[in-house]
Amino acid sequence: MVALAAVTAIIIYYGLNDPADGGRAPRCVFKALTGYDCPGCGSQRALHALLNGRVAEAWRYNAMLFFLVPLAAAFGVAEYAPQRFPRLAAMLLRPVTIAVLLALILGWWIARNILGC
Repeated sequence: MVALAAVTAIIIYYGLNDPADGGRAPRCVFKALTGYDCPGCGSQRALHALLNGRVAEAWRYNAMLFFLVPLAAAFGVAEYAPQRFPRLAAMLLRPVTIAVLLALILGWWIARNILGC
């Protein structure tokens, strides 16, 4: 129940506060220090655009968000309800799965800074 309230509060907050307009959203420390985008840069703006129905704009801000949010939900289910979903938990919590996910995030990080994705 607490998780549902937290998710609802986050959705309301991001739906009403536009990070692109200098809202009260935190800034990326990595980008401020290095000038490069981190893998999550643009996620706040993408989430705001998505919550306001602007899917193409959200994709331009951070396309990885579209893949990581459902994946994070699946990891949450696998972690907190492994008895109900044993095959999901077995698949997601294997070291090889985590290594592949980290490699994909690293690849995204490099591609968006070098290739301008």
